[in-house]
Amino acid sequence: MTSVFYRGVNASYPKASHSEGMYIYDEDGKEYLDMSGGAAVSCVGHQHPHVIKALCDQIKSMSFAHTAFFSNTPQEQLANLLAAKFGEAGAKVYFTSGGTEANETALKMAWQYWRAKGLPSKQKIISRVHSYHGNTYGALSISGNLPRRRIMGEILMDWPRIDACYSYRNRQDDETEEEYGLRAANSLEDAILHEGADNIAAFIAEPVVGASLGVVPAAPGYFKRIREICDAHNILLIADEIMCGTGRTGTFFAHEQEDILPDIVTLAKGIAGGYQPLAATITRAYIHEEFVTSGKGFDHGHTYVGHASACAAGLAVVSVIDENNLLQNVQKQGDYIHNSLLSAFGDHPHIGDIRGRGLFRGIEIVADKETKIPFPDERQITKRLKQATMKHGLICYPGGGSFQDNLGSSILLAPPFIAQQTHVDQLVDKLRAMFTDVFND
Repeated sequence: MTSVFYRGVNASYPKASHSEGMYIYDEDGKEYLDMSGGAAVSCVGHQHPHVIKALCDQIKSMSFAHTAFFSNTPQEQLANLLAAKFGEAGAKVYFTSGGTEANETALKMAWQYWRAKGLPSKQKIISRVHSYHGNTYGALSISGNLPRRRIMGEILMDWPRIDACYSYRNRQDDETEEEYGLRAANSLEDAILHEGADNIAAFIAEPVVGASLGVVPAAPGYFKRIREICDAHNILLIADEIMCGTGRTGTFFAHEQEDILPDIVTLAKGIAGGYQPLAATITRAYIHEEFVTSGKGFDHGHTYVGHASACAAGLAVVSVIDENNLLQNVQKQGDYIHNSLLSAFGDHPHIGDIRGRGLFRGIEIVADKETKIPFPDERQITKRLKQATMKHGLICYPGGGSFQDNLGSSILLAPPFIAQQTHVDQLVDKLRAMFTDVFND
C-alpha cells in the first residue's frame, strides 16, 4: 500500500535508488540507460560533482531568502550569464520553478505590457495546434494539445490557433520545404486579420516542437516570416524553449538557428539539469523598460521566484555546459544519433519519420509507411512502447499516438549532453528489441 497519488493512478513504478552519469538504477539494482533526460531535463548527466558541490555549498550558506525582501548572489550571477547569451543587450531574466510557471509569466508580461502601453484590448494569445505550453489553467488554455484539451472539456479558454509547421504531414508533394514554411507561416497573418491585430497580445510557439509531436523542427524560413508578421501587426513573439532550449539543439537558444530574436523566451527543464526545479522567462530590454518608465510595474510573483539554491544549481549547470564545451558534443553526437537511427530503422515498415536537431531527436511510428496512417487507438502503441522501454532498461519519452488526430506514436530522445557513441549504440540495440516486442505482438 502507498499514500502517494501517482501520476498514473492505476500504475505501479519501480523505485529509483541512485543514479550516475547516463544511468539510473532501481532498488533491485536494474540499470536504465537515460536517453531522454527524463523529459529533456538531465542535460549534464546525473550526479555531476561540480553541480552537487555548488548546490551543497549554497545550501550550507543559505537555502532560501524570499525575493520579495532580498536578492541573492546565484540569482544575480545566473541572470547575468543568461542575459549575456541573449542576442540583444539589456535582457532581463525572471526566475520561477518550472516551465508552466515560466510560460504563465510570459503571458502576464505580454498582457501587462500592452496595458502599460495603453492598449488593454490586446489580450488574445495565438498558439498552434498540437502545442503544449504547460498544465495550469492559463498555460493549458493556450496549448493546442488535442487530447489534453479534450480531457478538460469546455472549461479552457478557446483562443485562436493555427496549424503547426509539420512538414512530415502537412507539406504538399509539389511544395519545397521553403514554400511550405512560407505557407505555414502566412496562416498566422490570416488568423491575425480574422481576429483583429488590436485584440492580439502575442504569438507563442516552440522553435522545435517537443512532446506533443515528437521533436518537429520548423521548415526553413518559417520563423523569419513569423517574426516579420508579428512586427507588421505589433504583436509579441514568445519562444517556448522549455524543452528545446539550454543547448538541447546545439545552440544555447533554439531560436538562434532560425536567425530571429523573440521578444520573450522561456527556459526550464535543462536549465538546472534536474538538480533543482528552475525555469526562466527572458524578456528584451524594451519590455522591461516599459514597466519601469510607465510606472505600472509588473504585478506577478511566486514564493520561489529566484530561489537561491535553485539558481545555484542552474548557474553550475550552465557553467558546466560552457566550461566543458558540451554544445560541441551535442552537435557531434546529434549527428551520430541521427545517422545511427536512419541506418538502423530508416527502412523499417513502421518508422515513418526520423527527425530533430542536436541531441533532440524524434521517431514517428505509423501503421503504414506509404500512407502515414497511425495505428488504431485500440492497439495502444504508445502505452506498449513505454512498457517496453522499462523492460529493456531504457529511459526514453514515448508520446503522441492518436488515430482521430492523425498522429503517429512518437519516441522523443533527449539524452544528457555527455552522451558518447557507445551510449547511442546501446540505444539502437534497445530500440531494436523494443520494436520487436511491440510490433510482433
